[in-house]
Parts: sequence; structure tokens; C-alpha cells
Amino acid sequence: MSAARSRAARDLFVGFKPQATLGDWLRGVEKLYAKAGATLGQVAASAHDEALYLLLRTLELPLDSDESVLKKKLTAAERTKVETVFRRRLVEHVPAGYLTHEAWLGEHRFYVDERVIIPRSYFLEIIPEQLDGWLPDPKKVTHVVDVCTGSGCLAILLAKHFPKAAVDAVDLSPEALEVAAINVKAHRLGKRVTLHRSDVFAAVPAVKYDVILSNPPYEPSEHCDALPAEFKREPRLALDGGGDGLDIIRKLLRQARTRLQPHGIVMIEVGGLRAVMDREFAALDLHWLHTGDGSDCVCVVNAARLKNWRG
Repeated sequence: MSAARSRAARDLFVGFKPQATLGDWLRGVEKLYAKAGATLGQVAASAHDEALYLLLRTLELPLDSDESVLKKKLTAAERTKVETVFRRRLVEHVPAGYLTHEAWLGEHRFYVDERVIIPRSYFLEIIPEQLDGWLPDPKKVTHVVDVCTGSGCLAILLAKHFPKAAVDAVDLSPEALEVAAINVKAHRLGKRVTLHRSDVFAAVPAVKYDVILSNPPYEPSEHCDALPAEFKREPRLALDGGGDGLDIIRKLLRQARTRLQPHGIVMIEVGGLRAVMDREFAALDLHWLHTGDGSDCVCVVNAARLKNWRG
């Protein structure tokens, strides 16, 4: 650890004594999150939830443990183990997902490490609740693709949702595809999910898709420069969408024109770029899907409109 980090660790944990029970640790480290200026949002939205998650995972306890687990007394070895984890999380600002090497989308667990962005996507609610309504017959879907797949999580969700479909998973990063391969194998989908290293569709065989789905890099470069430490630990390639955030999205929409079945659709998650998208792609008359938190940041465009687009 560098001298600066050593000082930060010493300052952060001044007056913090090893706690007796898991509940004591939870209350204690929850206060340290604010003191450390830790940024949330990659694994949990609150310090309480993330701290509890890390405690349970570090102590190898079930994530669905009831409140009685808070009374568990920690051994000296367990206290040392827990303190080490929270020093890494709060002093070094290592994201929780990289400490546990996992991320959850609903009930589905995915392996993650520093080679990929930590999965978080509105497609978790869009795929089961709204996707089918945009297709003439979801049971006849045969080919779908996840562009900018990262850890492979959305390709895997698509494969589970469309059990008869072949799924392509595309990413430019060979390191990300290594992680995606781990997840495809873990979910036993190797016969149905095919990984492609490609800049959007450049190196993907000519297939007409029923669904093209993407959660691409969409943060403007300037925004990436100012991200909190936790988010800067994620691969920049998975975040940086160019000057206005639209570099990959422009390429995806242009190439999608020749990659869709006549009834096909493109769905793209774009974060805070809704207004920018509406201006840039006004001729496509993008339809925005409603999300539970009201961010409504996933758009849909169908093949017919794309075909006539001159963008």
C-alpha cells in the first residue's frame, strides 16, 4: 500500500474498534462509508445494503439470511478478514463486485472482475416485462444478439428468455469475452450463446436478427474523466461513448439496418442521453420504455423505420 493510502487507512479507521457481532460491524462500517466518501450504485444503492452484502459474502453466509445473523459473534480471524475487506472497499475504493467477484441481476449470478464493467441494467426488467410485446410471435424468435456484451449477462438473460433462439454476444474487448465465456459456461449455455470479438457487427457473420439489444458505452468522454474512483476502476472501453456519448450508438443503428428481420427491433439502453438521442435521431421517432424508477432510458426502434432512415 502506498504511503498516501496508508495515511488514508489510518485516518479512516481512527477510533474504529473491532466489533463483536455482525450487527455491530454493520452499524460501524455503515458510518465509515460517508466518512470515506465511497460512491455507491455498482452493487447496491445504500451503504447499509452494500455493507451487509460484503459482510455476508466475506463470512460465507447465505445472502438470504434472516435478522438473527446479526447476532453472530465474530472470531478474531473473522474480524481480521472483515476489516481487510472494508479497508480495500473504503480506502482503496475497490468496487464491492470486484471484491466478491460476482454481480447479481435478479436471481442470476454472474462472475465479474476488473476486465468487465459490473453488470447493472434496466434490461433486467425490460426483457421479461416488455420485450415480447414488440414481437409478432415471441415463440418464433430464432436469432437475437447482445452488442457490447461485457460479462455476457444480457446475452444469458436473452437465452433464458428465448429458450429456442441462438444468441450472439458481441464485444470489442478480448478480456471481456474471457469473462463472458466463464459466465456462459457457468449457465450451461455454450451450445446456444456464441461469443464474437467485433466492433459492433464488423466481424460477425451475416445473420438477420429478431432482436438486437445493447447496453453500449454511452458516457461522454468528459464525463468519464470526472467519474468517482470506484467507476474509474471499471474498463474505460465499456463506459466511454466518445465526445457526446453517441459514437457506438450511431455505428450500431447504421449497421442494424441490414441486420434485422422485417419484423425485428433494436433496443438500446442510453443512461442520461434521452434528450440527446431524440435530437440526433429525430427521424427514427424513438419509443421510450417505462422503467420502474422513472428513468425511462431504454429506447426501441423497429426494422421498418430503420430501413427508411437516412442517418
